[in-house]
Amino acid sequence: MKKLIDYINNYVLVKVTSLQTASLLTRLIAGLLTSKAIAFFIGPVGFAIIGNLQNFVSAFQTISIFGSYKAVVKYISEFQEDLLELSKVLSTAFYTGFVSTILVSFFCYFNADFLNDLIFPIYNDYSYVIKVFAIVLPFYALNMFSFSIMNGFSKYKILIVINIIGQVLSASIAVLLIYQNKIDGALIAVVIAESLIFLITLVGIINRRSLVSLIKVSNFSSNLLGKMSSYSIMALFTSVLLPICALAIRMYIIDNVSYKDAGFWEVMTRISKYYLMLVSSLMALYILPRFSEIDDVKEFRKEVFSFYKTIIPVLLIGFLFIYVFRSYIVSFIFTDNFEPVEGLFIWQILGDFVKVLSTVIAYQFLAKKMFWHYILTEAFLVVILYATSIYFIDLFNSVEGAVIAHFVSYVMYYCIILLIFSSSLFGVVNEK
Repeated sequence: MKKLIDYINNYVLVKVTSLQTASLLTRLIAGLLTSKAIAFFIGPVGFAIIGNLQNFVSAFQTISIFGSYKAVVKYISEFQEDLLELSKVLSTAFYTGFVSTILVSFFCYFNADFLNDLIFPIYNDYSYVIKVFAIVLPFYALNMFSFSIMNGFSKYKILIVINIIGQVLSASIAVLLIYQNKIDGALIAVVIAESLIFLITLVGIINRRSLVSLIKVSNFSSNLLGKMSSYSIMALFTSVLLPICALAIRMYIIDNVSYKDAGFWEVMTRISKYYLMLVSSLMALYILPRFSEIDDVKEFRKEVFSFYKTIIPVLLIGFLFIYVFRSYIVSFIFTDNFEPVEGLFIWQILGDFVKVLSTVIAYQFLAKKMFWHYILTEAFLVVILYATSIYFIDLFNSVEGAVIAHFVSYVMYYCIILLIFSSSLFGVVNEK
């Protein structure tokens, strides 16, 4: 445990403070301001509509870049001193992303009416929003490609600055559009926000323009594409299926409870994302790199339980604080019209607590490239999350069923994770 505490004190907190705290705070404030604007000018129904679009946008953005961001970062970092291999990485990533982005853009643009009917079942006059998304999608793909280059070359400070400016710009435009055009403005803000950041990213990569000459069709490598595919499939699996699952659950709430209740569920989901931001960043900064360098079962077990002993008490206190002051949180971030959200906190918080417990161990799938374990457990989570949501929503005839399902699903997922790693966590370790 001492090693974990020392690492957090000496490295993680320094990194978070110097590189990510400003970005996290900016993202949090931007999210709060946007949520406040939606609550004030549009209301609960607006959150349901916007939530549906955000899930769609998130899934199709990931598809457009073939889920290759982490793979590109890894290989650029690995081959940055080898121009030929670097050229293969850049060329393969660029042309793969180019083809997939164009295909997704064309699909969205020419099927806008069909997608509109899927995403907006009642308030469904927003096919033009889908077309706008299709037009700006290539700029999102270019932005992510640029980000992967800077990340691969460890240009963290530039990335942080771009993220901060991007969040400020996106939030400002979103609030302005919501004020002027209500729901239409909010939907346009959702589809253009990520693409707008490319204008800022161009400044960040200006000193890397020499890399453009390395992007050649002749250096496209199918062998490298095959190596990147495992990362891509894992990213696609989570980043596409979970938003689609959320979209399906929200649609079920709309059809079987009400549009307003679907908005309340979206609000609870947003609050959850806000308070889990710091925890997620801490796990990504420490757990994943630490698990990647551990090859000993005893060390793996030690790290997991050290994290539990160190972080979980703090997490419990934080969650208790959030629950006790939930009414103030809801009225401060949103408005008094969102009082029903207060009844959703207990199950959401319990589910998030178990989610953190399970995610800590599940990072081992990524650290050790346990491809099939990752795919199968994520598939199990998505299926059980949807199935239990339908069951509990019908059972209680209320949106509360969705947050109960969130808790039940992550308890079942955690049980599966513990079963997979039972020998590593609880078995007899042979002393060497």
